[in-house]
Amino acid sequence: MPVPVPQQRTAPAAEATRVAHLTLLVIEDDPAGTFTVPELPAAAGTRVRIRTARNLTEAARLLTDDVDCILLDLALPPGSETRAAEGAEGPAELTTLTHVLRMAPRHAVLALTAEDDADLAAEAVRVGAQDYLFRGELDGRLLTRAIRYAVERKRADVAQHQLTESKLRAQENARLERGLLPTPLLQGSELRFAARYRPGRSRALLGGDFYDTVRTPDGTVHAMIGDVCGHGPDEAALGVELRIAWRALTLAGLCGDELLSTLQQVLEHERESEEIFATLCTVDITPDGRRAGLCLAGHPAPLITRHGRAAQLLPYEDGGPALGLLPHARWPRRQVELGGSWSLMMYTDGLIEGRVGPTGTQRLGQDGMVAMINRQLAEGLSGEALLEAAVTEVRELNGGELTDDVAVLLLDRDRGRSSSLPRPRHRSASAVSAQRPPL
Repeated sequence: MPVPVPQQRTAPAAEATRVAHLTLLVIEDDPAGTFTVPELPAAAGTRVRIRTARNLTEAARLLTDDVDCILLDLALPPGSETRAAEGAEGPAELTTLTHVLRMAPRHAVLALTAEDDADLAAEAVRVGAQDYLFRGELDGRLLTRAIRYAVERKRADVAQHQLTESKLRAQENARLERGLLPTPLLQGSELRFAARYRPGRSRALLGGDFYDTVRTPDGTVHAMIGDVCGHGPDEAALGVELRIAWRALTLAGLCGDELLSTLQQVLEHERESEEIFATLCTVDITPDGRRAGLCLAGHPAPLITRHGRAAQLLPYEDGGPALGLLPHARWPRRQVELGGSWSLMMYTDGLIEGRVGPTGTQRLGQDGMVAMINRQLAEGLSGEALLEAAVTEVRELNGGELTDDVAVLLLDRDRGRSSSLPRPRHRSASAVSAQRPPL
């Protein structure tokens, strides 16, 4: 049988434009359904529309999106199904209230009780009702004010709950992303390490760029930096997978073309679409620190500075394609002479693709980056300070934050240093370093 809904007096059009309407769902234990609210004059600014339900089943049918508030008579006894579902052993009135709160989690709820049930009314608010009213004191103005207060308080509670959930999610994401950033494994190496990382995504700690550095038991230091195309969380997750795979394969003894071919297989299996690819640069530095093997997979060539000489790019003519572009690609490994004292800077294209110039139509490019680094070297910058200055200047030249991820890694060797250095510590998402190396 359909549930009757009390009809409302239709207000004239002119009056309706200035009178706000609130819809109240009354759940009360009155078989005659005589609960009424005295009509308010239009000057009060609010008119209450009432829907009446005699039990929770009818209330569920009448609980639509246009209901602003629920007025629950705490004397309404719960049905046997309701008490069994709640498993409650406390007062039946609060069992019914608990069911209503679960049924309408986003609606304001007022508890209606007798004057001598003040303790029960206060307990109802503790359970989750926004406010309570006494039957003997109820009038139209008091009810209207209580409804408006309850609605606004519920909105504030929902907003605060959402804000708290958002903060918790952000904290969990931050902990997760920090945990996914690499800790360089250089114990026993004479090389010093520094890095800067700046994701392009707003409020993110991790982007599609990735890097890592490890020392294998034979004394060789392996370093890698890469970039997954795109800027979303899926690309960031894929970058983490490739970095972890690279570390595992490197520690297992793979190097050069064999390693990159295996990484391409990982990429092909893990990517969401065939359009996804990744660029990569790897170097493996001999135990004596004087030579290195270089492999480029569609990635910009590293920058090297040797003692008493200006910074310049390492050879990049023999590079192979990015991972994921060609199914049977090959990546030649080129031998590079490093010398006695040197600094090697590896970077992603976010550092060189920022805009420069008064019109903002030109890119910094590799030549512009080399000139910038040489200028900063002439100013005496080195190590972490050099990387921070480089990233800051690129952002300033761009006229604001860069839209692409930026990762920069610096390895340096000084013949005068001891070969027993402490293990680098991971400091933050934007600054990872072990020492302050001179470049």
